[in-house]
Amino acid sequence: MNKTELKEFLDEKVIQYNTLDFIDSDPIQIPHLFSLKEDIEIAGFLTATIAWGNRKMIINNSKRMMDMLGNSPYDFIMEHNDTQLEKLDHFVHRTFNNEDFKTFVKALQHIYINHKGLEMAFAKNQKPLSMQPSISEFKKLFFEIAHQSRTMKHVSDPMQGSAAKRINMFLRWMVRQDNKGVDFGIWKSISSASLSCPLDVHSGNVARKLGLLSRKQNDSKALTELDTSLRLLDVNDPVKYDFALFGLGVFEGF
Repeated sequence: MNKTELKEFLDEKVIQYNTLDFIDSDPIQIPHLFSLKEDIEIAGFLTATIAWGNRKMIINNSKRMMDMLGNSPYDFIMEHNDTQLEKLDHFVHRTFNNEDFKTFVKALQHIYINHKGLEMAFAKNQKPLSMQPSISEFKKLFFEIAHQSRTMKHVSDPMQGSAAKRINMFLRWMVRQDNKGVDFGIWKSISSASLSCPLDVHSGNVARKLGLLSRKQNDSKALTELDTSLRLLDVNDPVKYDFALFGLGVFEGF
């Protein structure tokens, strides 16, 4: 396929998969349970944090997290005490355990009290056409509180070579202006043009087959290469092609 044919093909796939039906089988359904901005972004951040492995398990465990937070995540984050934190003692999702969960609750409170919330924490270090430096700086802010070293692995750092798939997915959810009702677009201080495609096994393999990516590892360098290719197709909304790459890989076995 030439560039025009590739764009037409991927645009059709975006239309096919960027629909409300997508929500029913995707972890993005968790933040869609809420209407308050802070609830949406906290639910999205925590869900994205554990978004690896079996999708059904991710969704079930994310719902369990929300239940443990009284289905009012922002209120819990801001008002919790030590007794309430004990309610999180039995949570585990793969390597993300109850101590990690408690640290995340405390770190999120720190972000809202001292850094004006999640949106501002990401927005204040953004660079033109890349959120990757901002993600790295966010990690530093997030772990300004006391924490175990093991918990730090649950927030990726692109400056250390990570593709930061889960945080880039979270940013897509919050920032991208979506007229289909899937992504929220509630963060107005960050441009969709700066977003990166969540790069994982599925999207990476499809991107390579389509000639959008040549690097074999799914790391930060591969992400930069993929971003460059997708911005040639749509400079204002490159991350929309996540729907196409994901759909082709997961639903069609492309």
